Parts: sequence; structure tokens; C-alpha cells
Amino acid sequence: MPSLRALVAAAADVVAPVWPLKTFIAVNPLQGLEDRPFEQAILDAERHRPAHLHAGEGCEAVNRELIKWCSVFFDDGQAVIPMPGRRLGLYRSFADLAPYDRALAVSPEARAFLATLPDSAEEAIAQCLDRLGIAAVRREAFIRLALAALPGWSGHVKWRESWQDPVEQSKHPATLVDYVAVRLVLTCILWPNAGSAEIPSIDPPAFLAGLPAAEERYRTALLNRLRPRTRARALAGAPSAGRRPDAQLVFCIDVRSEPIRRAIEDRGDYETLGFAGFFGVPVRVKGRDDDHAHDSCPVLLRPDHEVGDRVAEAPAPLVRRHERGRALLRLPASLYGRLKYHFATPFALVEMLGPWLGLRMLARTFAPSRLAQLAGAARRTVMPPVPTEPVLQDIPLEQRADFGESALRMMGLTSDLAPLVVFCGHGSTTTNNAHASALDCGACGGNRGGPNARILAAILNDRSVRANLADRGLAIPPDTLFLSGEHDTATDRIVLDAASGASPEHQPRIAKLRDDLAHAGTRNAHERGRSLGLPALDDDASRRAVERRSVDWAEVRPEWGLARNAAFIVGPRALTRGIDLDGRCFLHSYDWASDPSGTTLEAILTAPMVVAQWINSQYFFSTVDNVAHGSGSKATQNVTGKIGVMQGNASDLMHGLPLQSVHADDSRPYHEPLRLLTVVEAPRSSLDAVIRRHEVLRKLFGNGWVTLACLTPDGGHAYLLNRDLTWQEVDPAGVRPAPALACC
Repeated sequence: MPSLRALVAAAADVVAPVWPLKTFIAVNPLQGLEDRPFEQAILDAERHRPAHLHAGEGCEAVNRELIKWCSVFFDDGQAVIPMPGRRLGLYRSFADLAPYDRALAVSPEARAFLATLPDSAEEAIAQCLDRLGIAAVRREAFIRLALAALPGWSGHVKWRESWQDPVEQSKHPATLVDYVAVRLVLTCILWPNAGSAEIPSIDPPAFLAGLPAAEERYRTALLNRLRPRTRARALAGAPSAGRRPDAQLVFCIDVRSEPIRRAIEDRGDYETLGFAGFFGVPVRVKGRDDDHAHDSCPVLLRPDHEVGDRVAEAPAPLVRRHERGRALLRLPASLYGRLKYHFATPFALVEMLGPWLGLRMLARTFAPSRLAQLAGAARRTVMPPVPTEPVLQDIPLEQRADFGESALRMMGLTSDLAPLVVFCGHGSTTTNNAHASALDCGACGGNRGGPNARILAAILNDRSVRANLADRGLAIPPDTLFLSGEHDTATDRIVLDAASGASPEHQPRIAKLRDDLAHAGTRNAHERGRSLGLPALDDDASRRAVERRSVDWAEVRPEWGLARNAAFIVGPRALTRGIDLDGRCFLHSYDWASDPSGTTLEAILTAPMVVAQWINSQYFFSTVDNVAHGSGSKATQNVTGKIGVMQGNASDLMHGLPLQSVHADDSRPYHEPLRLLTVVEAPRSSLDAVIRRHEVLRKLFGNGWVTLACLTPDGGHAYLLNRDLTWQEVDPAGVRPAPALACC
């Protein structure tokens, strides 16, 4: 018979990990069910929804108390007085304090039960299951119901146990076994007949009926636009080598990069590429003015190195002013926070600062842009900025060269490098937005991507790294300068960092590039304005409008994020250049001809594509059922413990996207929920080999979570991978009735 720990682990398939707000990333809310067909997973998830269990007052009472205990235990600095004993772990601290909770010690029997709780969580689970009369054959199913009752809180515990940094987790340890033990103790007291709850039968949700037809319409239209490009290039043969554009710009594969790439390419002889926004540098970063370091890489990776910043070339008096200003600015913010949240001082604080805060509130409401400009100018006066550069000495030379080689080869930048190569990360500037990190770079763990761009540019500008790469057969032209920058997706401003090491020949090119990036951003702001419902405005007015939205504390839709994402395209830029993909496609650069072993294709399909599927699924389910899989309206959300949001003052930890992130209004979706379509330009044999080696791909493709289409480079034929992992050729009208071709 499996152990209780194994039962809990098996039952936890019904919940997905829930990241905290500061590093909120997209995740499929049905992630634990991906080993089942898509339709079956939806039915299984629906059956375990609390709304369908008809549990009544008992379940609600348990939920209410568990929310209270989870809120205080997992608090990350919002509470002035922390819960005592958290270092002992979730179950142990609960067991020590619960006897003093008058909401639980409701009878002599309950007080006796709480006073004699076992020392370990596993013993408590066993004791509670016996007390509730749960037979051995029903225990896994019962524990699954217990986890599914509050999937947000149980999902957060799953994140802490499986994904959180072990050092951070050890400070206040919590496991799913702890969580289940606490819930079952509460159940024994507040819902003693819980064992009679039944799992109902559920009809398929209505959205499933029209999903295949909608996906086929989008797929057919997209393939019909891409296939002629592949066919034309096959007829033309290999392009001639030796042509160098004025600049090459590498953007994140994020769907918001697609329209800005088109705008930039229209400004001059520029080539753009797509690559995961951490730029192949899995590190922890700590800016010079940051209080804490953070992982800046996909959550599938664990960084081995921490990279900080140091002052570059700056006058000593400027550095001293910066340091004094930083200390001066931190003092009132810290004091204000302590007074605001302390139980004894909030009312006095309002009395003292009420007039000033009232004026500030009026300014934030009626003149947010002006207030932001004044605040920025005041900050720069008090704490003037100083130029910084990443400190890379802690990363061995060979490791830095590995990072540089891997990134350049995966990007396809192995020859004909331009005089300027720009790595452009992205982030989003918003105000009063609990889900701000959801608009930053998912490849950087829900953080801004600029630091990673700076790190890779510094690595590749290093002469010792270049010499090492030349020994590996990857020679970088002496006149190639690597730059870094960041695209603000809320304002469409692209800022290039200072060009350290630029020669006089580079300066006019950089000046022109900055000017062209500004014009491209203005044009993109104009295009995005229409999707945000702004009236017809000229380019400059559109830019001012989107910038105002980014600093408006009442704006519930500062930008659309990755809404309407639908496809992940893997191929050279020639496949998509000049085609308006409406900001719906992740674009990853790839040239099958330079990847004979298929290792680059393997890396793309098993990492960036998997992350894209998480993003696609989060937007999908947040749209089709925002109550179960989203986080509801922003207007009624409250931040709890700085880790997440609740609806009202006590609810489950809401674990998806807000309604306003996927809906144009309360009843009209903006995001079109489609499963991810992955389109790869490569021989089918290359795809077959990769799929054979990876169970995660067979699971996603075979169970219908992702649709895979192959564009063959020999003649532009299009094939779809069926659920049984056979290929079916498609023509412009849809699937051709032809024999299936074997795959894996």
C-alpha cells in the first residue's frame, strides 16, 4: 500500500503550482493533468471544482479557517507582526497555535483533539482519515478533493515545495503533506461528515464544441500565408553569403515583439531575430540599487551564478550624490510603510498626512502623466543616475564563452554579423497593478529582461571571450559591437544602454538606430492604441495616450500583454518577414540547414515551446472560465501577504489572469481561446527524432494540448501531426484525405 506521502503526491495532479505576485509567470492551470487527453483533463478538473461538489456549510467553514491560517503563515512582509513559529513548518506551527483559536476550540471534544495532535503531519493525516471514516481505497480520491477545494492555496504550497529556492523554502517550510494535514484537522472539527461528499458527473463545457472549427480556421489561414514563403525559398536556393545589414536586433519570442519587429524593419536595413528573452544566460541578477537578487531565467532552469552591477566610468562626486540620494529616499519609504501597516498608527498617519495624500491622490487621478514626470525629475535630482556594468568575473571564462556560443548558434548569428548587434529585452511599466510581473518577461521568471541583455552584450564584447570563440570556429568580426536595450511594452519606448567601447565609426550608426527605434515605437503605439479602444489619434498623440495609461493608477488595462496569442513559429525571419501576424505569434529564429544534429530544434521544442504552451493555456482557461481559472475583476481584488490576490477579504488565492486582462468588457472576450499551434520549418525526420526522445512532447502533441505543423523546406509541403503521432498532409483548403504517414 502506498505511503501517505505518495498518496498526497499522486492526488496533487489536480492542482498546478501558483507563483507569487513578485514573480508571477504563466502556467497551465491543468498542468498536472497533461498526461490525459485535453478534453478528458477538462472534465476531470471540472468534476473536482468546489462549486460542483455541493459540499455545503461544512466545506465553507473549513475553507474559511484554512484561508485564515494560510494567509498568516505565507505572509511575505505585509503583516507587521508575523505568525510565531513559522520556522517549524506549516503543520507544526499550526498544531502549536490551533488550541488557542476560539474558532476551532468550540467544544471540549475539539479542545481535546487539538491538544493531542500528533507530532508529524503524516501521522495527523492518518489519524484524521480514520476519524472521518475514509476507507483505504478512497483515500487518494478524498485527498484530491481536499486539495481541489482551494486550488490557489494548495497550488501555492506546491510551488513552494517543488519550485521555490530551497534556501527561501527552509525559512518557513511548507509541503503538500503539511497542507493536507492542516486541512484534515480542520475538517474533523468543522465538517465531520465530509466523507459523504460525492464527485458528480459533468457534461463537457460548451466551449469545447466550437473549438476544433475555430482552430482549423486560424491554422488554415496562417499556413496559407507561410507556405508560399517556404516554397519560394526552396525554388530560389540558398541565399548568398556576405551581406551584412546595418544592424541585427534580437528580441524576445514574446508575441508583443512581432509588431515592433515589423515596425523596425520598415525603418531601414535592419534584420530582426527572435530568441527566449533571457538570452541564454541563466543567472541571478542584482542591480546596484536593488535590495534583493532574483532569478532571471526560465523557471525550468536553476541559475549557478549571481551577477551584480558596479559603477562604470563616473565622477566620484556623482557617485557620492547617488549614494546619499538612495539612502535619503529609502528612509521615508521605510518609515511610511511601518506606520501604515502597524496596528497602532494608521489612523494617526492619515491625520498627519491626509492633506498631502489627498492632493497626491487628485494629481494621480487627473494628471497622472504630469505627476509621473515630476516624480521622475525629483528622483533624478535627489539620486542622479550613474552608469553601471555587470560584474562577470565570478563566471569562469569558459562558462562565459559557453553562454556566448550557445546563444549565437541558437540565434543563427554565426556569420555575416552586422556592425551593430542589439539584444533587446522587455518589461512593462504600470502603476497600481498587482499582476505587473505578468506583463514582464516570462523567460526571465516574471522580471524585466534588460539585465540579461546587458550581461550577454558584455560577454560578447569581451576580447578574451571572442578569442575563445574564435578557437571554437565562431569568429566575430572586429568591427561588430554588441549593444543592449529594453522594450517597454506598455509605452513602446525602446531604450539602448550606453555603448561602451563604441568606435567613432559606430557613433553615427548608433545615433540613427536610436532615432529609428523611436519612430518604430511611436508607430507601434499607434497600432496598439486601436486594440486598446483609443479613438483615432495621430502617432504622437497615440504615444502620449499609451504612456498615460502606464502611469494611471485607475487603468485596469494598461496593455493587453500576451492576449490573443495563438501560434509558435520556428523558422528563419524570411518565413514571416513582411507578414502582419497581428501580434499573435511567438517567433523563434531557426535555420534547419545549420542544425544537422537537431540539437537546436530539440532545445527550442523542449524549453521555449513548453513555456509558450503554459502561457497559451493560462490565457485560454482564464478566458473560458475566469471564475475557476482566472482571478476575477481587478475592482474587487485584495492583495494578501504580498503573495497573491483574493476576491474580497477572504477567498481562495486567485491563480490566473484578471478578467480585464482577457476581456474587452464584462461580457465580451478580447482573447480568442485557441490551443497553441506550433509551426516548424524543418524536415519531418528532424521533428520525428526529437519527438521520439522526449515524453513531454509526445504528451503535449499526442493528448491534443498543442498542434504541430511541419513546413518541409524541400518544397513547402505542410503536414499536421495527428493525435496518434502520424503525419497528415494538408492543402490550402484543409486536411487532404490521404494516408497517414508514420512518425514516432
